[in-house]
Amino acid sequence: MQGIGEILKSKEIKRDTRNSHEHQAFGNRLAEELNDTKHRALYIRLAKTQERNILEQARDFVISQEHVTKKGPLFMWKYKQIKDAKKTKEKATR
Repeated sequence: MQGIGEILKSKEIKRDTRNSHEHQAFGNRLAEELNDTKHRALYIRLAKTQERNILEQARDFVISQEHVTKKGPLFMWKYKQIKDAKKTKEKATR
């Protein structure tokens, strides 16, 4: 019987060469889930500079919509809506 290390060595697992940082992996995954690989750099930039929970909320909203043909614009709309709601909530608490 082979050990798990031997099995993994026998399989040639290829690493995604586009990702050297975690935010790149998240941005690439987001672009693929939204079927918007043309704007991959935008999603990587958002993953690097913006709050992850806002991006996750917008992604979850878009994925739950079944009959959407263009998920990228819907994601950006929902992202802006969530971000604006958070800003107004912060202003109200000050």
